[in-house]
Amino acid sequence: MRKFLIASLALLSAIHTPAKADVASPAEADAVFANFTFTNGERLSEVKIHYTTLGTPKRDAKGNVTNAVMILHGTGGTGHQFFQPQFAGELFGPGQVLDTTKYFIILPDNIGHGKSTKPSDGLRMAFPKYDYADMIAAQHRLVTEKLGVKKLKLILGTSMGCMHAFMWGATYPDAVEKLAPFACLPVEIAGQNRMWRKLSMDAIKADPTWNNGNYTAPPLAGLRTAASLNLIAGANPLALQAQYPTRATAEAFTDEAFARIVTRNDANDIIYQLDSSRNYNPWPTLESIKAPTLWINSADDFINPPNYGITETAVKRMPTTKFILIPASKETKGHGTHSWAKFWKDELAKLLAQ
Repeated sequence: MRKFLIASLALLSAIHTPAKADVASPAEADAVFANFTFTNGERLSEVKIHYTTLGTPKRDAKGNVTNAVMILHGTGGTGHQFFQPQFAGELFGPGQVLDTTKYFIILPDNIGHGKSTKPSDGLRMAFPKYDYADMIAAQHRLVTEKLGVKKLKLILGTSMGCMHAFMWGATYPDAVEKLAPFACLPVEIAGQNRMWRKLSMDAIKADPTWNNGNYTAPPLAGLRTAASLNLIAGANPLALQAQYPTRATAEAFTDEAFARIVTRNDANDIIYQLDSSRNYNPWPTLESIKAPTLWINSADDFINPPNYGITETAVKRMPTTKFILIPASKETKGHGTHSWAKFWKDELAKLLAQ
């Protein structure tokens, strides 16, 4: 469960978080799609998407599901990451914003993640080079073909899931009522964002133990470098200074973090996960997003800093979008603020009430 979530980029928050919140009656299943064709033309005889659901579908007089909400995880994560107390404990309980007696919650593991089909199942680096378009196509098939949902009430996405939400709004505008993308930008992954991802991938590949993906033991040197980059990318410097104000405490935290996480995910899976964003770029299609959208970033996000001028330009092109920037504080979690619902749940309630 608590794997090396290298690019869910909630490393710092995950390390000090209790394992799970109490979540009422989750149900797990697999959707299997035969002869799955990827956008680059590669194929697999079958692709399995593992998913968890909470609550019960409610239907209108025509039999259409009216209360489905899909929540999309970040790179390296799984649907189960949303069972952590700072998320589930704030949202899923009786009377809360996403009360599971009211909503039917869908939590997929995306291609290449969790219990879904991924390189570490056996193909290793021969696995098809999937990208975000493949991921959202599988999500759409899960929702429509497996679960029979024609229109989602809401898509809430964090980090990679945030980017997927923007893509859904443009690709499947009639399949979702409202969007809540948290912690991303609707532009190509370039500049610093692409650089730290490429540096992480290159570090793993440069480790002789990696052996072109055919390793017999984890390439620890490469994984440690990738984890180091992730630690910096996901951090809130203000909070780290407050929590670890001396050299000794800072180094002790770092050593403890690495001891617990550095070998907990497959190296090839990490490479694929980080590289899957390579074709992401919803910028040319922003005007096609018509759904009411709540877009939230945090001012202490190293991955998506607020001073690019991108958000201001994007919002002008998306008249149905409300953008909020959460100020940095000793309480915010850097990029991982997206998974701490206390910072944004009131705004989500307003979106759902529209």
